[in-house]
Amino acid sequence: MDYAPWVVAFICVYIAGFAWSWGPLGWLVPSEIFSLDIRSAGQSIMVSVNMFLTFIIWQIFLTMPYHMKFGLFYFFGGWVLIMTIFIALFLPETKNMPIEEMILVWKLHWFWGKFISDDDVHVANDMVAIA
Repeated sequence: MDYAPWVVAFICVYIAGFAWSWGPLGWLVPSEIFSLDIRSAGQSIMVSVNMFLTFIIWQIFLTMPYHMKFGLFYFFGGWVLIMTIFIALFLPETKNMPIEEMILVWKLHWFWGKFISDDDVHVANDMVAIA
């Protein structure tokens, strides 16, 4: 039995599922989580890292099916699982939160809050009051 059509079909299903679910979030989430003062720098770093990692993945992807066979699907499925757990634990909810107050969201988060000083929050509040 020739498995090549099945492998191609599963790869297409995975790519379509990723493109309709997690794929766009790499562009959407950074546009919502950065405060206005660092938004342009954060977006430019995000785009650079995204393009670099996409290049690396496509360079090694062509040899992965040969070496990993069906394990390739477990490999990428495992990364989706890790991504889901990371998002659930470490990404704060930004629904109905104005972009000017994102520093407060990070300050109130159970993990990231310890990395943000009260001075940062005061400076951000002063910037909002001035605008």
